[in-house]
Amino acid sequence: MEEVQGTLITVDTLAADFRKLGVREGKTLLLHSSFKSLGQWVAGGPVAVILALEKVLGEAGTLVMPTQSSDLTDPSGWSNPPVPEAWWPGIREHMPAYDPDLTPLRGMGVIPDCFRKQQGVRRSSHPIDSFAAWGKHRDFILDGHSLEYAFGEQSPLARIYELGGSVLLLGVDNLNNTSLHLAEYRADYAGKQEVMAAAPMMVGGVRQWVEFSDYNWNSDDFTELGADFGRETGLIASGLVAASAAQLIPQREIVDYAVKWLERKRA
Repeated sequence: MEEVQGTLITVDTLAADFRKLGVREGKTLLLHSSFKSLGQWVAGGPVAVILALEKVLGEAGTLVMPTQSSDLTDPSGWSNPPVPEAWWPGIREHMPAYDPDLTPLRGMGVIPDCFRKQQGVRRSSHPIDSFAAWGKHRDFILDGHSLEYAFGEQSPLARIYELGGSVLLLGVDNLNNTSLHLAEYRADYAGKQEVMAAAPMMVGGVRQWVEFSDYNWNSDDFTELGADFGRETGLIASGLVAASAAQLIPQREIVDYAVKWLERKRA
């Protein structure tokens, strides 16, 4: 008989692990994830992760994921890989406009890429820094996502803050915690600068290259920030979901902490 290696991971085993970590019915949850971190034997792949979370959150809960599309940024800022400067005008002229149903994600992982296609899920209107959501508070979180300052007061992050939601880091750390950009928006620190961003969008049925104001978001110190928050407050619940190291973090508390931390550390 062939020796079985590893453990079969299913919707039910994932749901049990999420509950053990502290995910509860009716909560609002923002997920950042690495599917590969879960292990080899996931029956259903990323679909199982999504269904397990929705099963735990229930009809009164809300699931949110970042669905950013950095391919639609201005080519002058591309570095991985860069493109010849002579191409920039052509890219700006011909790049297809943002379409929440069609525009692919970049660097977000397979779980949110699968999630955005699920029936009942909506994606916000921001051409670069969109979020997708499912559940009770879906529309409240997504409606009114401002083109300017994508992670500021008129963003899904601020609506999750108002709802007292939580952040689930699944196989990633606070370097990936987008909610900390809301703290950047609110904090006053050295080096914070407004920048001009741009993306192709449909405006009045016509494709246009649209410019808008944003900030020079910087996540380089977010891992240190998260570690300090966990050590000083004890508010991070840590555990395993399948083989993945997971953290469940109250979003409002870490954002409030991060505002003061950024003002002190980036002074």
